[in-house]
Amino acid sequence: MGSEVCVLALFAKRLLRKFITRYLKAITSAGPNFGAVLFWDFFTRVMYGVTTTFLEDVWSRNFLNLFATPLSISEYLTGLVLTSIVTSSIGLIVMLVLATAIFGLSFFAFGLMLVPFLLVLFLFGIALGIVAAGIVLRLGPASEWFIWPIPALLSPFAAVFYPLSTLPTWMQYVSYILPPAYVFESMRTILAGGPARPASLLLAASLAALYILLATWLFARIHRHTIRTGLLARYSAETLS
Repeated sequence: MGSEVCVLALFAKRLLRKFITRYLKAITSAGPNFGAVLFWDFFTRVMYGVTTTFLEDVWSRNFLNLFATPLSISEYLTGLVLTSIVTSSIGLIVMLVLATAIFGLSFFAFGLMLVPFLLVLFLFGIALGIVAAGIVLRLGPASEWFIWPIPALLSPFAAVFYPLSTLPTWMQYVSYILPPAYVFESMRTILAGGPARPASLLLAASLAALYILLATWLFARIHRHTIRTGLLARYSAETLS
């Protein structure tokens, strides 16, 4: 299964190149939104902030000890989210400072819309991180390889490097259920001198909040299943190296 996921990630990267090339051929004086790459990296860091904290408990074989205490699922997930907030915020500040000082990229062009942009990406990153942690919890420590290519697999649909109009119709339908697609489309509209899209961002924020609720429910359900079936014992019995 590991090789299959690597092949999918490689295919996603090649797909990205294809759509980027198509987009660059279609534009004239306007260039691609390179600032969007930094925002996508922020989203990736948020997701990895949740999953890496979870995996550190797995790698240290401390996961079973945590749930031998009165710690609730909501408290544990809150800890994962708070850790992700700290790590992703530090990374974002460093990236913004370097991008402004070295490359001259200005993010003040977005104005107050910068806040909902980051909020939507943060919420969806948290939701995806919780889902990824649930996948490892359900399938076992050896399945951690499955979560690392997830951002690469989603990026062709998120319209990070090109407009949604560049994608085939069936891919656009998938993009409509991904909150980042609304963020990057709104960013392009603002940079092109168009008006902000508060309605689309509100929809994106609503989708992201819904995904957090679904991800939390899924993680709690998987946790109950692992306890009921005894699968939780794998995290102290299996060799995690």
